[in-house]
Amino acid sequence: MSATASQSLNIVLNQQLVRLDVYQRSTGLFMDVWQNSTRVVAGAICQNLNPVIHADYLGLGGDFVFVDTQGAEDPTYDGLGDRFVLTFTAAS
Repeated sequence: MSATASQSLNIVLNQQLVRLDVYQRSTGLFMDVWQNSTRVVAGAICQNLNPVIHADYLGLGGDFVFVDTQGAEDPTYDGLGDRFVLTFTAAS
């Protein structure tokens, strides 16, 4: 991710195309998740160490988590890719 206020990222997870739309609003950073061209999560708030999706039944095999590498703040676009890192945590 880059320090851009609105961006999309395409990745392959578990042999499925996943698109992440990440965007900054005045109330925080939000994310939409698309799986094989179908939006499965819309307007999820992005918070430090808090899973974004909260829905195992979607079949992603895990969840996305933002990590503040310099403290415990919620992510903002200007720190993406540097201070705030997006991780994927596989389901156990």
